[in-house]
This record gives sequence, structure tokens and C-alpha cells, in this order.
Amino acid sequence: MSAAAPASALLQTPLHALHLELGARMVPFAGYAMPVQYPAGLMAEHKQCREAAALFDVSHMGQLRLIGPDAAAALETLVPVDVIDLAAGKQRYAFFTNEQGGLLDDLMITRPGAADAPAFGDLFVVVNAGCKDADIAHLQARIGQRCEVRPLPERALLALQGPLAAQALARLNPAVNSLTFMTGAGVRLAGAACFVTRSGYTGEDGFEISVPASQAVALARELLAQPEVKPAGLGARDTLRLEGGMCLYGHDIDTSTTPVEAALTWAIQKVRRAGGARAGGYPGAAVIDAQLAGGALRKRVGLIGLERAPVREGAKLVAADGTELGIVTSGTLGPTVNQPVAMAYLPTSHASVGTEVFAEVRGKRLPMRVAPMPFAPHRYHRG
Repeated sequence: MSAAAPASALLQTPLHALHLELGARMVPFAGYAMPVQYPAGLMAEHKQCREAAALFDVSHMGQLRLIGPDAAAALETLVPVDVIDLAAGKQRYAFFTNEQGGLLDDLMITRPGAADAPAFGDLFVVVNAGCKDADIAHLQARIGQRCEVRPLPERALLALQGPLAAQALARLNPAVNSLTFMTGAGVRLAGAACFVTRSGYTGEDGFEISVPASQAVALARELLAQPEVKPAGLGARDTLRLEGGMCLYGHDIDTSTTPVEAALTWAIQKVRRAGGARAGGYPGAAVIDAQLAGGALRKRVGLIGLERAPVREGAKLVAADGTELGIVTSGTLGPTVNQPVAMAYLPTSHASVGTEVFAEVRGKRLPMRVAPMPFAPHRYHRG
């Protein structure tokens, strides 16, 4: 969570009053007052998402439209991802890179279908809250001459996540059943013109719903009225994404980590790699192509604690002989897997599954083992 700021200085999402009504504990996060948990508590909210459906307010994130026939080609100059060939109605994970191959932010790109493009743009993009202003400035400075970069501060964003999310949302509009993982469409929900993608950041099936801010509370209330749905805060969102092996920007990835080091090479399509039809042409391409060919010196890995004590972000990792290896970038006691889980960057020599390392926690050395991710299996609806 970001450093405390006076409450008066914090921005509020359109659901702020609803969070207070529901008894949420609010904390500062990326300049916003956000619900970290509700009275049920983090463990119950995490379980709710894994077993039924949880509703998260993610309206602090940045939503924007890129408008114009050149939008996809323009965006490819900033990301190492295939945007041009992204089919109508499909969504793709991407990241902005800098000249050193480091990550400026990770983001989601959707190409709305022809019927939705007039309302939601040639490309619909969602970026992280903490990077929102910098990302918009980056887009406007670098590609603002080639397409219109239009932020959407008038829209809220809700995430409905969990194995029963589709069952609950389909009561509002059965059209959502036709969506599969990483697809999106304009859908009317509780009278509001929404753009819905079947995606999220929990490892479960679910939806992210862009809704006009003025209609967000009515939609949230309608969703919370469904028997499968309960509210969940940022605390559960963090434990869920960590069990899902997903990076949190500013923690597990940042300007000092490349996509190769971060084990995100699956998101770089062949067409954008060396030898591909549209190879390179984005910031840091030479660094990233060299690492794709020859490997990186360190790698983001999953770690499982062999004792019960949780290992938190910032804990130092050492080898059996005391050699410093790296630091933990995210860590918690995984409520679903019921053991300590963490992510860290380790030298390639220590990054193989099964390798044992030690975390230094309050003067103790806790044994941990490199493990495959996700820790909790993904359960996306691929159709």
C-alpha cells in the first residue's frame, strides 16, 4: 500500500460512499482511498472469490480509448506485443518498455468489435492506477500525433470474479455467457452501457466491467443483490493474484526488470521477436531480443515456504552458505494453498524448480523452495 496521505488529499472512486456503507476499512492506495477489506475480513473475501463470486472496485485504474485507423500500429511502437493482428472482440496483456528494456507498466488492450468501436474506441486500454498519469502522458507524447488518446475518467471499473461470477452476471444480461477468456463486448447491465471483458487478476473466471461513473453504484448494488456475490477489498485481491502467480506493478515488476527476467516472455508474440515480420520497433527491443536469445542473469520465480511463517516483501534471500541471492518482491500466507507463497528474482543458477533457498526473517533463516506458478491453478473460461 502506498505511503499514508491526509484523507482530504485522497481521490475517491464513484463507489466511495457505498464502501463506507458496507463497513469497509479504507486505506490510501495509488492516491485513492480504497477498501482494503470489509467486515467479513480478508480470509473470508479470498474464499468467497475462490468458491463463489466477489465484487472488487478497481475504478482507480486508468481507462482510455485510442481512436483512429493507425491506433494499433502506433501502439506497437511502445509495446513488444502483437496489436495489429488482435482480432475484433479480443483482449491481450501487454507492457510498456523503456530504452533499457525495463517495464514502465503492464496493461490490458482490447479491440472492440465494429458495433462497440464508436463508444469504446478502436482500442480500449486499461492501465495501473499508480502509473495512470505517466502512461497517458507517455501515450500522448509518443503516439498522440498518430491517433487520439482519450482518457475515460467518467467511467468506473468493477471486477466480478469467481467460479459463480458468470451465473450471477448472466441474470442481469445473458449475453455475457457468450464471452470467453480474454474477449470483450459492449453489454447493457442494469440500464448502463457497459464494456465487459471476461478477464481479471485473481486466477478465477470473471469479468471486468467498465461502466459510466454515474451508474456504477446502481450496478454494484444490483450485483451485490445476487446471492453468489459479496464485496472484496484490495487485501484479498493481492492474496488472490499472488496465488495466481501474477505480477503487481511496482513490486514484482518495475523499470529495473525486463520481460525476460520477469518471466513474461509468453506475452511477446513471435511476430514481434527477432526474425518476425514486425520485430522490434519498440523501446528496449535490442536488450529484450538479446535476452530472448541468450537468457537473462536472473529470473522471477515462485517460492513456497517450508515452514508456516509467512515471508513478506523485502525479505532477503540467501543460499545455504549465506551468499545473498535476492529479495522477496511479494509474499503472503496463501489462504487457498494454505502455505507461505512468495515471488522473488533469483540468479538463473538458483532459479530451477526444487532449488532450496533461505529467507531472512527477524534474524531467522526460513527455508523456501522454488516452485512452479501459479500456486493455485487458474480456472479461466476458455469456451
